[in-house]
Amino acid sequence: MLKEEICRLREELNNSIINGDDYSITYKISVELDQLIAEYYKTELDLRKDNVKKKVKVKR
Repeated sequence: MLKEEICRLREELNNSIINGDDYSITYKISVELDQLIAEYYKTELDLRKDNVKKKVKVKR
């Protein structure tokens, strides 16, 4: 779900730049995109940490 929303906002940002929209609109989209990307990476890191913890428990 996050990946799809990131792709949608990226396209919206690109269109905003191409169309020469007002800077405030482009900036708002850019900030929203940055927040989603940060959320995506946090989720991925949390999943990887959980996987590492599970592997450590299995080895014991």
